[in-house]
Amino acid sequence: MTRRGRRAPSGFTLLEIVIALAIVGALLTIAFGGLRVGLSAWRKGENRAEVHQHARTLMVVLARSIGSAYPYRIAAEQAPEAVLQFDGYPDRLSFVTRAAPFPLAATIAFTAVRLSLDTGEEPGLVVSERALPNQEVWSKATPVFRDPEVTGLHFRYLRPDADWEERWDGATELGLPAAVQASLTTTLEGGLAALPPVTITLKTLKPPA
Repeated sequence: MTRRGRRAPSGFTLLEIVIALAIVGALLTIAFGGLRVGLSAWRKGENRAEVHQHARTLMVVLARSIGSAYPYRIAAEQAPEAVLQFDGYPDRLSFVTRAAPFPLAATIAFTAVRLSLDTGEEPGLVVSERALPNQEVWSKATPVFRDPEVTGLHFRYLRPDADWEERWDGATELGLPAAVQASLTTTLEGGLAALPPVTITLKTLKPPA
């Protein structure tokens, strides 16, 4: 009578199961870690794109208004005689335009606009406007738009001889600069976007004779 050999035990031992689970856990940790890194990079890319889009849109609005600047003369702020209303500094620009960045309720031909960077309690870009003709043009200009995301604003002014200046006084120069160069920096949810300087050509430099 032949004796049958014993069968080898089937299945996995407890040690093998523990090792297999440890390997699976390590692989899952690596996979989810890679997924988190990928999602983080994607979100940063989305935020960066949103910041740049916001800055570009705002620059288009401002450039359109600056490009339509007009050499408007008026006796503003109780001045005894009419002077050309264009006053440019590195961080502030006051001018009269035929295309207000944020049109007022009434339809008017000319709007006094001031673009400035507030560094006080409410920092950011401030756009102030006042309908013309009017007295006390700048002291009574009303803020119509604020953008706390704007952290940098810089202007330069081109003379007809192709030299750039940091200052332009229309009353002294008796006209507008040939062009205005504007730089804008914005932040959004921690992202930073500094647009390359945009050069805006002005169409009408001298008031009518």
